[in-house]
Amino acid sequence: MSLKEVLKEEPHVGYMLTNEAIVRAALEADVKVAAFYPGSPQTEILDTFDRVSHYRDDLVVEIAANEKVALETVAGAAFVGLRGFTSMKSVGGNVASDTLYSLAYTGVKGGLVVVIADDPYAHSSQSEQDGRWFGYTAYLPMLEPSNPQEAYEMVKKAFGLSEKYGSVVLVRTTTRVNHQSGLVKVGKLKRTPFDKLSWRENRRSYATVGSLARKFKAELLEKVAKMKEDPEFLALNRVEYFDGKEVKVAKPEEAKGIGIITSGVAYSYVLESLQKLGREAYVLKLGVLNPIPEKLIGDFIEGLERVVVVEELFPYIEGFVRQIAKEKNPDLEMIGKKSGHFLEMLEYNVPIVIKVLAEVLGRELPFDYEGHFKRMWELAKLAPPRMPTFCAGCPHRATFWALRRAMGRPENYYLANDIGCYSMLALEHIGWTDSLLAMGASLGIAHGVQHSAQERVVTVVGDSTFFHAALPGIVNAIHNNAKMTLIILDNAVTAMTGQQAHPGSPKKVNPYEKRIDIESVLRGLGVEKIVVIDSFQARKNIGKLREALKYDGLSVVISRGECALYHFREYRRAGGKIVPYFVDKEACERAYNCIRDFGCPAIVVDETDLKAKILPEVCVGCGVCAQLCPHNAIHSTAVLYGGEDKPHVTIEDYRELEQIMLRRGGQ
Repeated sequence: MSLKEVLKEEPHVGYMLTNEAIVRAALEADVKVAAFYPGSPQTEILDTFDRVSHYRDDLVVEIAANEKVALETVAGAAFVGLRGFTSMKSVGGNVASDTLYSLAYTGVKGGLVVVIADDPYAHSSQSEQDGRWFGYTAYLPMLEPSNPQEAYEMVKKAFGLSEKYGSVVLVRTTTRVNHQSGLVKVGKLKRTPFDKLSWRENRRSYATVGSLARKFKAELLEKVAKMKEDPEFLALNRVEYFDGKEVKVAKPEEAKGIGIITSGVAYSYVLESLQKLGREAYVLKLGVLNPIPEKLIGDFIEGLERVVVVEELFPYIEGFVRQIAKEKNPDLEMIGKKSGHFLEMLEYNVPIVIKVLAEVLGRELPFDYEGHFKRMWELAKLAPPRMPTFCAGCPHRATFWALRRAMGRPENYYLANDIGCYSMLALEHIGWTDSLLAMGASLGIAHGVQHSAQERVVTVVGDSTFFHAALPGIVNAIHNNAKMTLIILDNAVTAMTGQQAHPGSPKKVNPYEKRIDIESVLRGLGVEKIVVIDSFQARKNIGKLREALKYDGLSVVISRGECALYHFREYRRAGGKIVPYFVDKEACERAYNCIRDFGCPAIVVDETDLKAKILPEVCVGCGVCAQLCPHNAIHSTAVLYGGEDKPHVTIEDYRELEQIMLRRGGQ
């Protein structure tokens, strides 16, 4: 990441990821309190803020238990009068939405900006949610950038608009915008010291209920009406004329013939498609998604014969254009999702957009995209399948191996899975999941199933999910005396999104943080049956898991073993040495338990003798495979040099590393 470019104080042009440009904008806007929960595609915003906080003492940065708490943290700062900032993926917006809708009513004093990142194609999400509806249904202004430069400019401007209207301002991004990189022209980084303000001097009520809510709603509608005519908002939308080579500024009433309305990353696809087609067109690029600039749209479409609306996911913009056209241009032909030209799912790209524009504009495609992709997929069939899998040394693999054997017949159980690396259990090559919905949902689902199904119910959550959303479900299960088994995969960090800290992690963001012990929380809640296991002692864990599965009530298994990526990186930094394992070819009988049943990516079939082989460059020396081999054919390479034949990395090493990390303060 370009931390140097983010922190440089003088105005300059720097190469940045959009997520980094967003951080730079917030810093220039003198944001004072930032809080987050990690989630792709906006995780780099959190990570960059975290790294920035190590170099500056004029802001507070925290990783919250979940998105709702993160939003409430920065809202508290904005209530007092300091500027606050948070970002979240769209499904995280669901978690925060309860507070978000109330904040729309109460308003804020200090600037408060919230980035909501959508994930078309569901690259790392459980749904292709369209976050644009948060702005519309909450009556909150929402901006949408198309590239890193616009993201920088819009986020910086959003703080001023927030304070102008006393309103939260939303900025909507998508995966392909968040992960764009480019040259960004930034201003001077001029910040003020972090000084707390007097609440006594800034006191006002932020309570909304009953008659107060009705009063706030009326005021909110007045705000939105003013925003529609505000030149600052209108300036974020623009009409352009593309002459086949370059973009020129145009007026909406100049648009004739065929026009295009678009926003976000789709705008870039439109311009590239027009360039490849060598065709001119008028383009209305919307930078404000709420309030929708109805007059501007009306003026743009009034003289058109046809309009093409290019947007990913729901026909959000298209719906408004159709409504406006009924009055402004009833004969207007609309090309979009409703006409069947574009899908309401997946990401767009240039081949998708150019195909529609070529048809509408009456041009031949400059390239046989369809034939190209057909050939590409034919060639792809020749490559061996490469499905997602747990990392070498991942504690989850060992835990699930032991769980399967403790169950005996997995079909006699219901497995309620949750969101994390362990979600990969649901993928086709493993296919071991009965339900997987949202963070923490496994507890409620499992509780309902244990009322309804004859089979024993097992539910799985990670340590970060435990604090994020699982606690209410656990309380409910205890209160209602549920009969099921909860397995908590305690791998020390929020592993799936980049090994960020959480309340139970030895890793820290701030020195004042206090680690919360999961076992103590469970005992405090009243869980009577708690079994703590070392994830890497797979064979020994079978009996302990079987005991928990047979318990007549709520049993909880805490499987402890640190995330492989996190642990071995820190282990090497602390001076530890990775000692891989090897297969004794004379002892190997080709049982393939290590490959078929365990599936570690470090273990493959040797083509020379069809026996198992361990790749030393991939193996991290966890030693689990040695426990599983029925012929005792797997050993530590330490024995080749007179060392002990045991897992080089033991649970004691993990505990020692935790102490090193704690002494470092998580740095």
